Amino acid sequence: MESYRATTRRHLSTSPFKARVPDPIKVFEVGERVSHDKEGLGRIHSVEGETAVVVDFGGGNLLRVVAPFAKLHTL
Repeated sequence: MESYRATTRRHLSTSPFKARVPDPIKVFEVGERVSHDKEGLGRIHSVEGETAVVVDFGGGNLLRVVAPFAKLHTL
């Protein structure tokens, strides 16, 4: 089985389409209330730089969410 690397696409100057603008990097702080698309409401328990956050969803349910945080939204 071959392995494939994720690559970024180049925008050609002759392309009729606009260049894709990257999404801004989300930044979270400890104690901040968040909503996860699958897990529901929670609170940021700890932050691991810009790479991951640990979210407490109550009842001792901790979940580590890694960047780009597509399913995690601030309230």
